[in-house]
Amino acid sequence: MYIKYWIGTCYCLSPLLEHVTPVAISQKCNPQDKKALLQIKKELNNPTSLSSWNPRKNCCDWVFIHCDVTTSRVIWLAIQFSSPDQFTTPFPNPEFIGHISPSVGDLSYVERLEFNQLPNVTGQIPSTISKLKNLKYLTISGTSVSGPIPSFLGQFKNLELLDLYSNKLTGSIPSSLSQLTNLKQLFLHENKLSGHIPASLGQLNLERLALSKNRLVGDASVLFGSNKRTEYIDLSRNLFSFDFSKVDVPKKSSFLLDINHNNIYGKIPVGWTKVKELQMFNVSYNLLCGQIPQGGNLQTNFDVFNYYHNKCLCGSPLPKCK
Repeated sequence: MYIKYWIGTCYCLSPLLEHVTPVAISQKCNPQDKKALLQIKKELNNPTSLSSWNPRKNCCDWVFIHCDVTTSRVIWLAIQFSSPDQFTTPFPNPEFIGHISPSVGDLSYVERLEFNQLPNVTGQIPSTISKLKNLKYLTISGTSVSGPIPSFLGQFKNLELLDLYSNKLTGSIPSSLSQLTNLKQLFLHENKLSGHIPASLGQLNLERLALSKNRLVGDASVLFGSNKRTEYIDLSRNLFSFDFSKVDVPKKSSFLLDINHNNIYGKIPVGWTKVKELQMFNVSYNLLCGQIPQGGNLQTNFDVFNYYHNKCLCGSPLPKCK
């Protein structure tokens, strides 16, 4: 899970760094931005980790903040607790207590917004986030934020990353997310989401998708596609039910798939033997039947634990078919 999360989180760093200073900036930050940031700090219980957020100092020098070189406007607010290295999820920071302030919507130039590994942050995703028209990367993860996924998130036409991993979100996935035509990565895993996946979500051309550890039901086959750029899908530990033999197997040379602990039936398509770099393939704890296709990486890279606890699946690395 840590590697999965790192893939999603770190992907978004480099594009923004082209437009920001590393720490300090010569001009003073915008007064509207400073006012909004100080209100955010207040509603997070004035944590010591934000001690640099001094109203007498330039907010572009504050920790977790980056400003645009030209405009001096805040374009990056990423509050998280540092990890020991770049390959692991940041450690949870319990000193942040409160909720995400509605004032976040006043940071009108923000392109990246992140509240990450703050387990004592509660409340719902504020509706004022809908005002952030320049948003490209949104991360609210590892918190106690609850309530539904807001439908207004579908209005961010420039959004490339939506990471709502490991919260207490409930309800269904809104169909409005299918309007995010530039979205590359969608992480909704480890919540309490339920209901069917909107069929329109299959219109998205995602690179990475994680929906694991929810209570989602129905047909998730719409998320696959031979001509999509998708290279990672994790649907594990849900209640999905669809015919796996009818899945449109991706033509990507590299792929990671995890669908364990569902109610998926049918056969394993032979097309999976043609994926040259199949790095993950876990279909255990489902209702699959028939012989495991021989060839490719289905036997060489994966053992019995990737296939066991199915209805009548057989063939190497499982026992021979009768």
